[in-house]
Amino acid sequence: MINKIVQSMADAMAGIKDGATVLIGGFGAVGQPDELIEALIEQGAKDLVCVANNAGNGRVGLAKLMELGRVRKIICSFPRSAGSVVFEELYRAGKIELEIVPQGTMAERMRAAGAGVPAFFTATSVGTILANGKEHREFNGRTYVMEHALKGDVALVEGWEGDRWGNLTYRASGRNFNPVMAMAADLTIAQVSHIRDLGEIVPENVHTPGIFVHRVIHVDRGPAWA
Repeated sequence: MINKIVQSMADAMAGIKDGATVLIGGFGAVGQPDELIEALIEQGAKDLVCVANNAGNGRVGLAKLMELGRVRKIICSFPRSAGSVVFEELYRAGKIELEIVPQGTMAERMRAAGAGVPAFFTATSVGTILANGKEHREFNGRTYVMEHALKGDVALVEGWEGDRWGNLTYRASGRNFNPVMAMAADLTIAQVSHIRDLGEIVPENVHTPGIFVHRVIHVDRGPAWA
């Protein structure tokens, strides 16, 4: 019987290695798997490459992971957003590497990884420093730059509901980066607010099929998420 539901955060984080590339879902704080990030901090993996929409807020979650010196490099679209104090401190001190990727390009790089597409061409970033050193090619009179797929060793995502097969549904804007990250990693771990019986999630409402998900853990986030 397939049952991807794990009973503890320790089980959810098992096997994550030093040096792993970790995809972290969310758009700012929306759809961010905060409890999984805290569990990763507790687990102890270090020298990580983290991929996220931004470089963390305040001194919790991803920012806390960075402040503890556990992140070697961050790949994101918005490194300097409101509250990104930890990243700025580390970057000015030369203690963290940064790769800036336009938001749509980052999403497509992960979608490509999940679809088995090694690279693609996009007009985004052409003529900017972000395109330096990358292959350029002209199609129908317009210049494009080649971008490589972005695959993770681990993806940490937040779902609204899930079942024991790993099928996931996201709530409203919580959908953001979570679906493409879930399909782009060797190990996808999902925290969900609700566990459903098989068949209870209507098939057309399955945003991430269970084939992409390896571990599911229930996280009770209180009345606001009921």
